[in-house]
Amino acid sequence: MAESEPKPVPVQIREKRGCPEDEEEDALSKRPRVESDHGNGGTAPRDDEEELEVEENNGEDGETFADMMKHGLTELDVGILKYVSDHEGFSGILKERYSDFVVNEISKQGKIVHLDDLSIPAEVQEVPEPQEEVQESDLLTEEQKKQLGELQLFKNKEDNVSIEVVDDSKEKRTLVHKAIKTQFPGLETKTEDKEGRKFIVAYHTAGKKALAAPRKHFWPKNRGSFCHFVLYKENKDTMDAINVLSKFLRVRPNMFSYMGTKDKRAITVQEIAVLKITAERLSHLNKCLINLKLGNFCYKNHPLKLGELQGNHFTVVIRNISGTDAQVHQAMTSLKQTGFINYYGMQRFGTTAVSTQQVGRAILKNDWNAVVDLILKPRPGAEKEFLVRCREEWAKTQDPEAALKKLPNKRCVEGQLLRGLSMYGTKNIVTAFGLIPRNNRLMYIHSYQSVVWNTMVSRRIEAFGLKAVEGDLVLKGTTAHVLSAEEAENCPIHDIVMPLPGFDVIYPSHHVGKGYREMLSADGLDIDNMRHKVRDYSLAGAYRRIIIRPSDVNWEVIQYDDPRISLVHTDFEKLENKPGPVFNKEGKYQALRMEFSLPPSTYATMAIREVLKLDTSIKKQTQLNTTWFN
Repeated sequence: MAESEPKPVPVQIREKRGCPEDEEEDALSKRPRVESDHGNGGTAPRDDEEELEVEENNGEDGETFADMMKHGLTELDVGILKYVSDHEGFSGILKERYSDFVVNEISKQGKIVHLDDLSIPAEVQEVPEPQEEVQESDLLTEEQKKQLGELQLFKNKEDNVSIEVVDDSKEKRTLVHKAIKTQFPGLETKTEDKEGRKFIVAYHTAGKKALAAPRKHFWPKNRGSFCHFVLYKENKDTMDAINVLSKFLRVRPNMFSYMGTKDKRAITVQEIAVLKITAERLSHLNKCLINLKLGNFCYKNHPLKLGELQGNHFTVVIRNISGTDAQVHQAMTSLKQTGFINYYGMQRFGTTAVSTQQVGRAILKNDWNAVVDLILKPRPGAEKEFLVRCREEWAKTQDPEAALKKLPNKRCVEGQLLRGLSMYGTKNIVTAFGLIPRNNRLMYIHSYQSVVWNTMVSRRIEAFGLKAVEGDLVLKGTTAHVLSAEEAENCPIHDIVMPLPGFDVIYPSHHVGKGYREMLSADGLDIDNMRHKVRDYSLAGAYRRIIIRPSDVNWEVIQYDDPRISLVHTDFEKLENKPGPVFNKEGKYQALRMEFSLPPSTYATMAIREVLKLDTSIKKQTQLNTTWFN
């Protein structure tokens, strides 16, 4: 087995990182769950994580951010120690452009999801009512359409567009009202009398924040209640995209369903379902959406459920690589044939000096004063100025209301906890802590489970390598089974699982299994009593495969001269009939373009780590980059 201290290789990181609470993976259910190729359970699984991203330095001193990140976590801190292959690592630039990281969801039928059709199939058109024989497109003149389009996009200096109705009949006015609302989402209409003439006036109901109001359209009984569509997005996370769509359609975000969330700094393609919104209305949004595209419409009788996806297909470009063809071939062949250690990635543990696993441990110990202290106390490292002021106020006064006033956004974890403390008092911390959304609260204890799992898997790989041994665990259905020596002889390493600690799992019978008890005991926890006084924080546990072998693995080394050009041909570019990138036989730089598919609840970061042999923590990357660029 390769050790955890590869030769340092500088990897240049260009991007910004989101808040730790935005990077929550799938929540573990109360029943013991199998973390395998089927489903994520619980909450929204985030399968395509923000890889290796750091805040850009906004200070005057070029080393300010590097100095701040000295206090962050490294892989060593969270139990990520081993590699599968012993090939030599090489350097490269990961996610220099967000288009260097493309994620296509894999549906529950096993199909890679693509956006390849923007049309509305004939069978999903609205059924016209008998009186609506006139085509909507014939009701408006080209000049009126131009004016309405400018109004829709806020390019019209006027607040409205007035259209005179010459044929003054209620039926005609109804058709014009509907034509405007259908063809120009975001506009509302009303009828006005002006000097004895009737006008239909189109306007935004409440300025730029107002968007098209849903109307009670006829909905055929033989049509499925849910419109399923493919969402293509660039540099926007799933919830942001859904919030945009819900505002344009003026429906609640919970009208949308999906199988997994996708992160911001990437191009991602996934399936979405929405209740009783027509494909026609959704299609019209393509005219005014930025970095979003909707297509592949169809109607079904069911929404989507979290965790139903079979995984994600990744297309990753690592630019300016230093590795030779032989190095790249060895690294990618190992990834294809053997795989990588299925560690929980660094995004699981936060970015500041106080890791999420520390808070999780305090919750499990029922030490609520420590929970509050860990979340609110000042800490070294990279944080926004208002958070620094909030923490300083809390440390000085222990007054939740005074600290809360320092926060412009009260919806962050710190703000929600302070609001709870101001409402329920510092003597009722459990109730106050409950104001933090459940998924965020569970994130802390899952983070602690994850660091235990990482640590134990590193011990398992160190002790036994990539060979099944007596005492290892495999799954038979959803039940864990301890291997005998004879069974281990014929068992592939890819079938071996390790448990996340909980009250409803078993542990390996060899000495690594005993390590769980030792580690939890050192942290003040009893492995035989993982039920908590607060039911939400009782841990059933789960099983997770220790080695993941990606499928659909292929790669190529690309030569290029201009670092600004895209090296991936996206679904949207194909729809627009734009040519794909053309690669030179020789170039100033070379890039590794790799593709692979992963099951849910696995980290692409860890696959890329195995190829490049790099520490994926922000702290380590910043140190390497400082050395590299100086």
